[in-house]
Amino acid sequence: MRTSNPVLNQSTFESSMAVRGAQQMTLQGTVNKTGILLFLTFATALYTWNMAHAQPGSAMPWVIGGAISGFVLALITSFKPVWSPVTGSFYALAEGLFLGGISARYEMQFQGIVLQAILLTGGTCLALLAAYSMRLIRATENFKLGIFAATGGIALVYLVTWVLSFFSIQVPYIHESGMIGIGFSVFVVIIAALNLVLDFDFIENGCTHGAPKYMEWYAAFGLLVTLVWLYIEILRLLSKLSKRD
Repeated sequence: MRTSNPVLNQSTFESSMAVRGAQQMTLQGTVNKTGILLFLTFATALYTWNMAHAQPGSAMPWVIGGAISGFVLALITSFKPVWSPVTGSFYALAEGLFLGGISARYEMQFQGIVLQAILLTGGTCLALLAAYSMRLIRATENFKLGIFAATGGIALVYLVTWVLSFFSIQVPYIHESGMIGIGFSVFVVIIAALNLVLDFDFIENGCTHGAPKYMEWYAAFGLLVTLVWLYIEILRLLSKLSKRD
């Protein structure tokens, strides 16, 4: 039940099993909760999207506030899964504010890129879900370890890039539109997509082991975290490809 998604891991189910006498987590319930969180994300994303197109400057405080609030709420939800019905919903609202503004910025630079990114994200999720359901791809221990290591490496690269930016130092190549930059983005998109397989495995195990009902919200929250990451990485990849045209 290992997963590279930091909010979905073995200890989550171990701690949740301490709750007795509650209704159990179901697959349909998790699907429903995921739909609700996606709707909340879309609603607030539409708000900052429209604001960014009407008055770009006025949208920035909402975008920054959404990014900071989303990060804080993600940490709270990770440490307190039992609060996920509330904190997970607020996380979705905060991420929507961030994604709407960021998406509008990309769309102003590259016409049609956002629709492409949404379709690719949704298509990737559905394709991997179908492959997982038909057992064409399995979340074996070696598979999990490989994705965990790759995700950790990517997180380290982004952390180093973020720290160096405070000293006006830019990491060369990987964030540019050259072949190395595109290759790096392709790699990150693949790893982000494969994290979905681990999330599906986590959800299946939760339902099988009779996790408490609130874990439906927590699993939906974890899946949303991966989808947001995948969407952003696809946006970055498409923007690099557009710059080469």
